[in-house]
Amino acid sequence: MKKVKAAIIGSGNIGTDLMYKLERSKYLEMSAMIGIDPDSEGLKRAFEREYETIDCGIEGFLKKPYLADIVFDATTAKAHAEHNHLLQKIGKKVIDLTPAAIGPFAVPAANLQAHLDEKNVNMITCGGQATIPIVHAISKVAAVEYAEIVATVASKSAGPGTRANIDEFTRTTARGIEVIGGAKKGKAIIILNPAEPPIMMRNTIHALVAKEGKEAEIIASIQETVKAVQAYVPGYRLRGVPLFDGKRLSVFIEVEGAGDFFPAYSGNLDIMTAAAVKVGEEFAKKQFAILQNQ
Repeated sequence: MKKVKAAIIGSGNIGTDLMYKLERSKYLEMSAMIGIDPDSEGLKRAFEREYETIDCGIEGFLKKPYLADIVFDATTAKAHAEHNHLLQKIGKKVIDLTPAAIGPFAVPAANLQAHLDEKNVNMITCGGQATIPIVHAISKVAAVEYAEIVATVASKSAGPGTRANIDEFTRTTARGIEVIGGAKKGKAIIILNPAEPPIMMRNTIHALVAKEGKEAEIIASIQETVKAVQAYVPGYRLRGVPLFDGKRLSVFIEVEGAGDFFPAYSGNLDIMTAAAVKVGEEFAKKQFAILQNQ
């Protein structure tokens, strides 16, 4: 099967890990790495793997638009606004791994097919990808009045981009909890844990449901959702059983990375790139289906 060409903007940690995941895709072909630092690790590795490398940013890609049909943006929320504006002018599909939230939110385990006709989709945040599926699973059984998530990640796994986007992280994740998760009110907190050795990404989801008495159904829905996430993030798992206290419940999730570029404890970064590739593959499959029907 012919693959759809994909380029990455951002040659930092997330962009580099994304490159390795694209190499394994059945539907996407890694074609170009775009950055602004010629000495970045991502550009060096992409060059060694014989991909097109561009070290002058988005302007360099605009001179060679034939390099990709789908573009993954792994830069910053601020930079993404300009990137998206320029990419839309040349008709590219954009998958946004920043918290810019220009396009609709995409969480593969919750709304995979909902936005395949959009030109830009947003991957929310690592905390959002890890926790929103659980809130969504709960809301399928019982109305969620309030949901609060706490994402704890190893300090070593939080690079400059993550640290620069902390405010956007909390706002965007909270919106995702409401828009996709289905909670009437959402709140998000991120903790950078400096422990040595570094800890795995851990997420706590607290929810307040409207009615009691559906504990067994909620647990079954959560377990089904965990399996759905594991299809593209194998290291995603429940830590113990959900705890109930009347209308309140707590769910504990751990995310272990695949070890493509990041160490295994960087599940927060791994879940973002894995989810983004999953969405990109759905874009590609939709494109194949359209061509077959013409």
